[in-house]
Amino acid sequence: MENEKNAMPLLGDDFPELEVQTTHGKMILPEEFDGKWFVLFSHPADFTPVCTTEFYAFQKRYDEFQDLNTELIGLSIDQVFSHIKWVDWIEDNLDEKIKFPVIADDRGKVAEKLGLVHPGKGTNTVRAVYIVDPQGSIRAILYYPQELGRNMDEIVRMIKGLQSSDENGVAIPANWPENELVGDKGIIEPASDEETAKKREKEYDCYDWWFCHKEI
Repeated sequence: MENEKNAMPLLGDDFPELEVQTTHGKMILPEEFDGKWFVLFSHPADFTPVCTTEFYAFQKRYDEFQDLNTELIGLSIDQVFSHIKWVDWIEDNLDEKIKFPVIADDRGKVAEKLGLVHPGKGTNTVRAVYIVDPQGSIRAILYYPQELGRNMDEIVRMIKGLQSSDENGVAIPANWPENELVGDKGIIEPASDEETAKKREKEYDCYDWWFCHKEI
């Protein structure tokens, strides 16, 4: 029962309630971002090269995330003083002000709760990404090893895709919005009965009754 209680959250779960210390002060998640999407991402450590490129890249897309009603919040097992000094360094040396908060998880409790430390990859947090919707539900989870920096454009694409899926009641194809078969269209859920299957090809563009798509 104890292991079950402490199991990392999964897709479709509610994001666990967490009180955290950040560079913007104390926050309670997911309450802080109620009514908004948010991306919580962990990084191995402050003052490291790959993590610095990631923070710079996230900030470069900050306005795009804002346009998608999405907030960003970082995390690592560092003290808040280290975070503050590091984001100051980024602004002073790379001319980019980090506008999103960074969680100081120096005791590792948040990382443990979210499954961000993988013993086979050391004691630092891996490069994890949690995408959470306005209702506080976890919609996507990504893990990258410490040696591989994230693709921020893919994270933006995922949010756009999830929002389009919700709004239009469709699934999102590979490489959307530049899918090799249907372009920027959405995929219709396959029919579950014969009558609906017969109607599908009359209502939508289809490759077959089980593979139909529509404009979104």
